[in-house]
Amino acid sequence: MSVSASQVKELRDMSGVGMMECKKALVETKGDLQKALDLLRANSSLKAEKKASRVAADGAVKIAHNQAYMSLVEINSETDFAAKDSKFKDFATEVANYLTNNQVNDIDDLKTEFEGKRQTLIQSIGENIQLRRLVTLEVPSNGCIGAYLHSDGRLAAIVSINTDNKELAKDLAMHVSATDPSCLKSEDIDPELLERERSIFLTQAKDSGKDASIMEKMVEGKVKRFLSEVTLLSQGFIKDPDHSIEELLNDNNASIISFARYKVGEGIEIEAKDFAAEVAEQLQQ
Repeated sequence: MSVSASQVKELRDMSGVGMMECKKALVETKGDLQKALDLLRANSSLKAEKKASRVAADGAVKIAHNQAYMSLVEINSETDFAAKDSKFKDFATEVANYLTNNQVNDIDDLKTEFEGKRQTLIQSIGENIQLRRLVTLEVPSNGCIGAYLHSDGRLAAIVSINTDNKELAKDLAMHVSATDPSCLKSEDIDPELLERERSIFLTQAKDSGKDASIMEKMVEGKVKRFLSEVTLLSQGFIKDPDHSIEELLNDNNASIISFARYKVGEGIEIEAKDFAAEVAEQLQQ
């Protein structure tokens, strides 16, 4: 049967799916708009399942906030091309707007809220889309939260402090974005990470052929330098490297309560594929 352009447009507005997909669904359901919408949703779910195993390591990070809290969320696509698509951007903005109006602390809750729209976006764009991770910091009493979002939308950080010094909080967020500290202070560092680094330094010291006492000093010196590089309080402030973050905080009678930093795709293993394999995979979709 034939369907009208107005029917196709109405279904497209309802579903966000391409015109041809909408037309096919309307033809298959003999013009029944609700059945066509249900069919598109079912197809969207199937396509989402097929694409779920594909690595999504590109995308964007978004910051959402109000007077009570601030959230940082990472949303992934497979390629930079998809991340620049207006539909992906609209989806990311909708997620951020939702977080502005609803405090969410668990990424699974956010996934549940947006699962239907995520599946529709996958069908529309043709790539795996994932809501990967989320962190929410509450604004401290008598304190504030600073934020930094890099111009490319792929790197961001938020920092909460115990004083209402917004300029300081913003500077700290920028610093965290640039330096990627592992933890706030040396006592917080993962013992396994520290022991692994110490073992490497010891091996290097043994290769030097120095006396045991000298080797011990060499190892401890390298451990101290390592801690100064990965712990936030020990790092040199990016705007004034001669002064540490701890000294900056002391000068401003402030302390850091919490911080978070997201960079798109960090920690995701990307499988290398040759071009022919990628084409073959696309043809099987």
